Parts: sequence; structure tokens; C-alpha cells
Amino acid sequence: MLKAVEGIIVNETNYGETSKIIHIITKEGIIGAIAKGAKGLKSPLRSYTQRFTYGNFLLYYKEDKLSILKSVDVINELSNIKKNLILISYLSYLSDLTHQIMKQNNDETLYKNYIDGILKIEEGLNPLIICNIFEIKALDYLGVGISFNACCKCGSCKEIVTIDPDAGGYICKKCYASEIIYDEKTLKMLRMYYLVDISTISDLKISDKVIDNINKFINTYYDRYTGLYLKSKKFLENIQ
Repeated sequence: MLKAVEGIIVNETNYGETSKIIHIITKEGIIGAIAKGAKGLKSPLRSYTQRFTYGNFLLYYKEDKLSILKSVDVINELSNIKKNLILISYLSYLSDLTHQIMKQNNDETLYKNYIDGILKIEEGLNPLIICNIFEIKALDYLGVGISFNACCKCGSCKEIVTIDPDAGGYICKKCYASEIIYDEKTLKMLRMYYLVDISTISDLKISDKVIDNINKFINTYYDRYTGLYLKSKKFLENIQ
């Protein structure tokens, strides 16, 4: 059955002497496909079966088996990202994170957030902010989402004074012990990160202090609650 799917290639593996096996993140989940002859110098698939090709893939689709790739129509070359090591590293991490989540939870909204985030980075928006926004949204799919509506200890919506990664969310004045106090702007922006539609972002005017606070909070929260260890994340941290 011929089937057209939109997606991004997240990995490629040599298969035999002339072919490849590729895996594509799509809104339907991860699809594996054989690209026959793609390693050949004259193959029309050669340049379209590389990692991070974003396009429409025409497949001889086989459910729960490897499909066969027929053709690729590139949607966006992602040329700005691919010529910058740091941006490639963000793309690699976002792809790895999405891939891991989709092994357990296929969701069209997750795919949309992934694509929207990549396109915003391609447009030149701050990659760390976009990455953090995606990470906050992705927590729901990992089963460890943060409540941005009330104190995580008592459920009160009043007098929120900080947010704590160890406690798992907002802390109100009554429940506050000795947690780090984050400023009001950081608390508001964290909630905004969760609520914003990535595709609508056109400008990002956030202070370096707030950006740094949010990134540190998210990193700690992921370490505490997700159990994920991604080499692409560690590499990204090392080159920043």
C-alpha cells in the first residue's frame, strides 16, 4: 500500500552493500523503512536519506514491519541549522528526546511541538529557549508533568513563592521550607513556556537571568523524574 507521511529522519543504518534502513519521526510515530540502493552514487535517494532530512516520504507501507521508501519530497532543507554545530546539537537532542517518548506515547501534538520547535530554531530564535519550551511540554508525555496551577504540596493557588524541582512544582508561602526562591518573572515565564503554542512565537525578549534559571530548573527536574540519559543532551551541555 502506497502511503505518504511527513516526518524527519532520525537515524540511518547501512543495509547490505547498497541500501539503508532509515527511521522517520512522524505524527503517527516512528516508521522504519528500507531505502533500496540509496548508497549508490547515482541513486535519487542518496541525498534524501540522510539524518535530519525533513520531508514528505512516499512509502510502500507495511504496518509493524519495515516499509520500502519510494521517494522523498523535501519540505525544508534546515540549512541554517545544518551549518552550525550548536544548532545541529539542539536538533539532535530534540530528535532523540522525541524518539524516546514516541517509543511509548505517539501523539500528534508532540510531533507538532517537535516540528514547530525545529522550524523556530531554523528561523533564528534562541535555541535554548525553544528547547526548554519543548522540554516543559514533553514532561506530560513522560508522565511527570508539572502542575502550574497550584502548590504541589497542599494544592493552594494562593501566595505561590517559588518552584522546586525536588518537590515537583510550585510551593506556596505556607508550605515553603528552605527551597531556592525563584523570582516572580521566572515563575511566570515557566508557566508561559508550558502554555505557549510554539508555532505562534515570533520574538523572544527574556533576560539572561531568567533563561538561565529556567534551564537549570528543567535540567534538575529531568534528572530527578524522567530517568532519561541521552548522550546528545550531555554533548549539548558540554559545548554550550
